[in-house]
Amino acid sequence: MEKFDKNYIIGFVLLFLMYGSYMYFYPAVPKELPATETTQEVQNSNTTTNAAASTPVVLDSAAAQAQYGSFASAVNGEAKDVVLENAELKVTISSKGGVVKEVALKNHKTYDDFDKGIDAPMVIIDESNSDIDLEIKTPSGIVNLSDLYFTVSSQSSNAAVLELKLADGKTVRHSYSLPETGYVLDYDLAFDGTAGLINNEAVNFKWENKLKRLENDLEENRKAAQVNYYETDGDFEDIGLNSTSDEAEQAESPISWFSFKQKYFTSGFVSKNEGLDNLSVSLLTPKNDTTIVKDATVSALIPISALTSGKGNFRYYFGPNTTKDLNTVADGFSQNLYLGYDIIKPINKYVFVPLFNWLEQFFTNYGFLIIVVVLIIKLTLTPLLYKSYTSSAKMKILAPEIAEIKEKVGDDSVKVQQETMKLYQQVGVSPLSGCIPMLLQMPILMSVFFLFPNMEMFRQKGFLWAKDLSTYDAPLRWATDLPIIGNHLSLFVVLMTISSLAFTYYNNQITPAQPGPVDMKKISYIFPLVFFFVLNSFPAALSFYYLVSNLVTIAQQLTVKRFIDEDKIKAVLEENKKNYATKPKKKNKFANYMQKQLQAQEEANKIKAQELKKRKNKGK
Repeated sequence: MEKFDKNYIIGFVLLFLMYGSYMYFYPAVPKELPATETTQEVQNSNTTTNAAASTPVVLDSAAAQAQYGSFASAVNGEAKDVVLENAELKVTISSKGGVVKEVALKNHKTYDDFDKGIDAPMVIIDESNSDIDLEIKTPSGIVNLSDLYFTVSSQSSNAAVLELKLADGKTVRHSYSLPETGYVLDYDLAFDGTAGLINNEAVNFKWENKLKRLENDLEENRKAAQVNYYETDGDFEDIGLNSTSDEAEQAESPISWFSFKQKYFTSGFVSKNEGLDNLSVSLLTPKNDTTIVKDATVSALIPISALTSGKGNFRYYFGPNTTKDLNTVADGFSQNLYLGYDIIKPINKYVFVPLFNWLEQFFTNYGFLIIVVVLIIKLTLTPLLYKSYTSSAKMKILAPEIAEIKEKVGDDSVKVQQETMKLYQQVGVSPLSGCIPMLLQMPILMSVFFLFPNMEMFRQKGFLWAKDLSTYDAPLRWATDLPIIGNHLSLFVVLMTISSLAFTYYNNQITPAQPGPVDMKKISYIFPLVFFFVLNSFPAALSFYYLVSNLVTIAQQLTVKRFIDEDKIKAVLEENKKNYATKPKKKNKFANYMQKQLQAQEEANKIKAQELKKRKNKGK
């Protein structure tokens, strides 16, 4: 942060190097198999799985009694589907196990259906990719409740109760309910009078979720897929973010919830009361199956006391990563929406996200929405731009005098700096006055860099030639993946780069050359080119935002220039210079610091020169 605060150019270099290295050296995602081959493999796999599922293994009474003990009566049966619906969700629960079998988001589509124009709800989990187990310990051994057949005791359009009735009125009961709107499924699990049938030990809840490929860009999907969990002490942990390697982790403390988070959607499980113990996570990236992003497995222990005392209250979440939906689920659950590093997260959380959500009420065209956001932000920052431009005008006026100093002093860079700082003090100019406004805008540039790739708002929303603003626009494609740039060219990124180069050229024309070994004006042209390669695979919404931002900034500068009277500024500087000798000197901490540094450098140079002179004399 020290370098970033001193010089905004160094900050840009670090930012670009970081993301350039990230894009180039990141572990490669396996190439996609031919569509026909992949589809056939998945179909074959699903056929085998469904065939096995549809042909239950029937145990005779002796074998069932030996393996399941008091639960033997529920071993054989016929699976029935219980469907619950509200405005957003369609949830299917199987009477076999009484667990969630399938969830469809009624108002969303997969990228594939969207491209083909198919109007079908997006199935986020189904029995081919999701498996929920509840393992209990009994005197006969471990019994998986998901293998047993439950009876539907009550059902409505948005609620259902499934029971496993045992001897002497003892029951295991699943209760589900959906609100009229939203993506939350409330779930209660109760053991009534099961003492003696079930050991007084924790129940193992295990959920394997093969995360489906819901978006176009497989590589970005795999980087974004992760498992998150929230400990009861308030610590948030994530596993797998920006990684395609296999990972495993064990939580050190009890947790309140865990989630399978993908780029724009999350499936999660929340404990409302006592929390879950001994959480373990496994995250695997398939090598050949391009229909699956990652294979995630989470297991945790549910305290038996919660289930026998009526406190087995839980909650599922199946929905988009939006603050308005995530905030209603549980404490800390909104952190499933990634908003960037801690230093810029508040800008996204308290400025951009509320601003976008508010404007969404008035705009159905999301390209226009982005334009309005840029205009609001730029108008708010106009005073900073005016101050920066005024500082540039002052530096431009002083450029001839700085050139005279260089000509007078010669090659002594320390002396040049000393005399330049003295001139700044005389005319009352701070060399940082032009940098500070730019530094204040840097967090905004960085915050949108993290925000747009995670905003579900732009998913499958088109603008101009971009069919989906949440992924890259690619009017130009080719078959072979090229280094860094990939297999496509984003037109919005091309236009953004051209606007950045135009802005840089215009800026360099009004900015005087600064003394130093490196020509920063030439270096400044590199940044837009680096950004071109970094953003080529980023969402079109982000590159369009930067494009509009560049154009508005150029327009602002041309407008502000009309209000800058360079002759008046020059007169003020001359007056300051005349009054410098007589007016009381104000203490300038930065100037004093720079003066001390230059004096120290001058002393060091003198000592070095003396040592060299001594060595030469000895040599003679």
